[in-house]
Amino acid sequence: MMAHEPGSQLSTAAAALEQLQESPSLKLISIAETLAPKDNSQTADKRTSTVSDDSEQSGDTHPAALQADLQHYKELFGKLRFSYVEQVTKEKFLRGITENPPSLVEATENEAREKDILALKATLKERKVEIAELLQQLEAKGRELALRYEGVQLKTQQLASLPVEIEGLEANIEILKREQIPPSQNPELALPLPETAHLVEQREAELAALDAHLAKLQSSLPNRARELEKLERELKPLETQKQGTVAAAKEARRRKEDGGGIGDELEERGRWLRASEVALNKILEV
Repeated sequence: MMAHEPGSQLSTAAAALEQLQESPSLKLISIAETLAPKDNSQTADKRTSTVSDDSEQSGDTHPAALQADLQHYKELFGKLRFSYVEQVTKEKFLRGITENPPSLVEATENEAREKDILALKATLKERKVEIAELLQQLEAKGRELALRYEGVQLKTQQLASLPVEIEGLEANIEILKREQIPPSQNPELALPLPETAHLVEQREAELAALDAHLAKLQSSLPNRARELEKLERELKPLETQKQGTVAAAKEARRRKEDGGGIGDELEERGRWLRASEVALNKILEV
């Protein structure tokens, strides 16, 4: 199977987004027309209000505009129902008084009709309650769908900007590939990520050990300084003694050369002092 090129994938995604954006927007009137019977389409067109015409022409599907349309329709249907009831009542009354002979209604018929009307009113009230609950459910579902639709529109806009961003990122990748520094001869710089992380941890542990050793040496530095001062104080008398001994040795050598009798004793003393000097120098170096 051949792999698809990134350019073809981007063009396919862009075409799909354009087709999605060109799809007709959802409108309350258009949805109602698709659900209404064909015979009543002309009547529904005649009853379309100016508010819905304005909202449909401007393409406004905001919930506030839809709420205004719904309220306007409620008022229109309320007036229409009142006019219908009034007209039917007038027709029945005129038909009743113009018939020959006129139809007379008995009291029993009125009572029976009142009972029927009360039963119908109770049924109508129950239906109104059911319709009100259904309307609340439909309103909640409509709000949910409106939020989901707005989320889809937002994601569509974000997806529309993705091809341009992808092209920019691919161009940056090509520039970075051209500007990439040749690989170093140091094998540690070419390690994969796990080995590099392990090497960094090892170097950090070594650095921490060196820091601890340095802190230990710095803490022992005052004691060493005091010991050095003590040895210097002890060395000063020995230096003075050394100078006196050297002078005595020189004097003994001179006397020996002149034939004196105490040269051997002074020479032996000078050797002992030189040995002491060497030992002290070694102690100071340590």
